[in-house]
Amino acid sequence: MDDALGTALDPVLRDLAATCAVRATVREETDFLGLGEDVVMVYASDGSGQGVSVAAHDSAAEQVADVADQVQDWAVEELCARLKPAVWPECPVHPDSHPLRAGVVKGLAVWSCPRTRQVIAPIGELELLRP
Repeated sequence: MDDALGTALDPVLRDLAATCAVRATVREETDFLGLGEDVVMVYASDGSGQGVSVAAHDSAAEQVADVADQVQDWAVEELCARLKPAVWPECPVHPDSHPLRAGVVKGLAVWSCPRTRQVIAPIGELELLRP
């Protein structure tokens, strides 16, 4: 796996494992489409998957936030498919309402409330918010 992608993916997977009802299987797929490109796939239990990538020109924080956004899309689809509330990660300020939004604030990849723009936690540290 590309070092930048692995570095960006690790904190997102920590948050997913700590706070989401669905689990992902992550695999590097060599020459996935027969075009000589390797990709990282996030798979659901039913075998469906989504590719995850980073843009080489982005900063490290932007790469983490972008990967968080991609994994969030996967998680919401998987939650919906399992007939669970399709909200991940859930905003602790507005429970049962909306997910947090990944972004970059002052050079740090964070989860924020999309309504108030309040930073909730750095990406990779959602577990620290749990009681």
